[in-house]
Amino acid sequence: MRALVVVGLLAVVALVFVVAAMVRDTQAKGGLAGSCPEGWPLADIRLRAQKDVKINVLNGSDEAGRAGDVADDFRNRKFQVKKVGNAPKGVDGVAVLRYGPKGVGSAHLLRAYFLDNADTDYDANRKDDTVDVVLGNGFQQLATTTEVNQSLGDLGAPEAPTGSCPMPVDK
Repeated sequence: MRALVVVGLLAVVALVFVVAAMVRDTQAKGGLAGSCPEGWPLADIRLRAQKDVKINVLNGSDEAGRAGDVADDFRNRKFQVKKVGNAPKGVDGVAVLRYGPKGVGSAHLLRAYFLDNADTDYDANRKDDTVDVVLGNGFQQLATTTEVNQSLGDLGAPEAPTGSCPMPVDK
């Protein structure tokens, strides 16, 4: 009986500590736009579904027609392909994802399609929500659905880029 009283008392004390820690938590709103320095852009960090992601597919490789083939592959996966063409300059790596504050969550999803082997190029001044996918000489193919899901798990949640703040989420 005495052990039961001690265990009950410990549970009550633990509960008091948890409640006190939650009430005094100073980090509760640390990542929200309300604490954002003036002039910093608000980044949309919501992870998008493929059907909500707008992309331009550009060929930065030496292989002619690559952008068209990959654009078709993205369309088959329900992405909104806006433009297909050639990049102004070549890319040696797998790919480069170019985006602005409104495209952060979309770019995060696209990183998974390249198994996090694409370079990212964030432009805080970009105003649209479209992501430019620039294919490079190292590109072979997009990841399978299973690989994308595993890669998303490895990547974790999207984060606001340096020099930006997460956009408030409507509840």
